[in-house]
Amino acid sequence: MIKKMQLPLQTLNLITGFMVWVIISSLLPFIREDIAIPAEKLAMVTALPVVLGSILRIPLGYYANVLGARVIFLASFVLLLFPVYYISEAGTYGDLIIGGLFLGIGGAVFSVGVTSLPKYYPKEKHGFVNGIYGIGNLGTALSTFMAPIAATQLGWSLTIKLYLGLLMIFIVLNFFFGDRHETKVKTPIMDQIKGVIKNEKLWLFSLFYFITFGSFVAFTIYLPNFLVTNFDLEKVDAGLRTAGFIALATFMRPVGGWLGDKFQPLLLLIATFVIYTGAAVLLAFVPSMGLYTVGCLAIAFSAGLGNGVIFKLVPMYFNKQAGIVNGIVSMMGGLGGFFPPIMLSLIYSLTGQYSIGFMLLSEVALASLVLVIWLYYHGKLALTSEVFNSTGQGILVTDIAGNIKSVNPAFTKLTGFTEQEVLGKKPNVLKSGKQEKAFYQDLWSNLKEKGMWQGEIWNKRKNGEDYLQWLNISAIKDETGEHLRYVGTFTDITEERKA
Repeated sequence: MIKKMQLPLQTLNLITGFMVWVIISSLLPFIREDIAIPAEKLAMVTALPVVLGSILRIPLGYYANVLGARVIFLASFVLLLFPVYYISEAGTYGDLIIGGLFLGIGGAVFSVGVTSLPKYYPKEKHGFVNGIYGIGNLGTALSTFMAPIAATQLGWSLTIKLYLGLLMIFIVLNFFFGDRHETKVKTPIMDQIKGVIKNEKLWLFSLFYFITFGSFVAFTIYLPNFLVTNFDLEKVDAGLRTAGFIALATFMRPVGGWLGDKFQPLLLLIATFVIYTGAAVLLAFVPSMGLYTVGCLAIAFSAGLGNGVIFKLVPMYFNKQAGIVNGIVSMMGGLGGFFPPIMLSLIYSLTGQYSIGFMLLSEVALASLVLVIWLYYHGKLALTSEVFNSTGQGILVTDIAGNIKSVNPAFTKLTGFTEQEVLGKKPNVLKSGKQEKAFYQDLWSNLKEKGMWQGEIWNKRKNGEDYLQWLNISAIKDETGEHLRYVGTFTDITEERKA
């Protein structure tokens, strides 16, 4: 029973953590009425919670494996009580900076669930399960939507104090319903880091999540104030529109995970960055409210889709190091939410507009698209290489003139010849002398006319021993039907013939 409760409980935990994480950005228009915040420092106030929320994802992901999700969620919510209360009593810009920094714990809990929940489900459901857990992003939408409404009636200080009660409820829920017997993984953290740090897929996934989740966080932080100052919207209206952005991105996350379970995840990422690039170009021209809405919703759609797909890919490639990899990838996503608001504010202060910032965003998305395409085809080539090297059949590849270009390990095992010994030579280095010249003439005639030949042939090993092969030779053709190379596969059937 407890195991079945982990997905809904941990998803609600994430909603709570994310609600707390964005308290300041959700209530910033109200807080500014009482606390003087210089315009050039607004980005720092809203972005600082993202810093600790990003960096802490590595240790929280690791310790979720070591101690279990129950302990980590409990400890995180207890610790959050202090900065939430401190911010509710804030009277200066410095108070917001100090309290906001420690609000990052609420965003850091993300890496706990993506590490813990796959333990309860088979691999073919990991994308969907992590996508459902990602609905916890909805916490930012709930705060963005509900906090301004409550602050209108109660004031921002009392509204923030309401979050203390929410945290207490989830401390109790995790204490009683968290899984005390979750499977633990206790590989030392440095051993796990050393095992993945040189894997290029870790850094590619980190870059992709830097953009997709980073844009989700950045737009969540950036939109409420931007819509008020640039389109003269009411604060509640701006909050509603931002909540719509968050809701669409959050809904697309489980959809992306589910699609990742059903289809090739890298192809879905290609589609993600195609949409993303186009939307960022549209936003760069600072269009009318209608077109701006279309661009933002396209970003939300692609960001949510990409977020779900990426956390299908992580357990596919890093099953044993999921905790530390989830922490690193999700940390990079959090940092992706830290830099864009600062960059946009800096560009705006220098140019008076945001266009250059969005054009830079489109260029980064385009570069990511190229990298995903490379990763997709690199993976196909790696699979081909793996099959080539691991098959039990001997394989040799020749050019059109019959010069050997490549052989596999099974070729060496069956013939005794290493690749270096046969490269550039003709296959007749294996010739036994038991077949007449007419046999080889017939073989090549069939190969050139029909594109293939198969049959029994006597060949010789490096040690001089004759053996009987079953040999298949196929021609590799170009689009015009011209032969480019020949591939021969063979097995030793000497013992079978004797039997």
